Amino acid sequence: MSFWLEFLPIIVYLLLIIILIVGIVLGVRFIVILGKAQRVVDNVNEKVRSLDGLFQIIDTATDKVVFVTDKVIDFIMEFIAKIFTKPEEEEPKKITTKKEGKKKHE
Repeated sequence: MSFWLEFLPIIVYLLLIIILIVGIVLGVRFIVILGKAQRVVDNVNEKVRSLDGLFQIIDTATDKVVFVTDKVIDFIMEFIAKIFTKPEEEEPKKITTKKEGKKKHE
């Protein structure tokens, strides 16, 4: 029994040291990987910023095209609505006649 009491703590300490070393190595690798990922993200952001002017031009052009197509569609819809809707009938105008002049007394 004394063997286990002397040998088991040594094994536990060795395993803890190994786990600590593996954790440190993994932490260092993780930091290196994060540095590389940050450089890639910065590079992509720089390239996207260089295309912002092009995206603004495309956005302005699409806004103008949408405006023109909306006006054309409105015109076509009004034209179709005029074709297929019945014109409202106007009330017949009452024709008023002049009263005959005053009758002469004979």
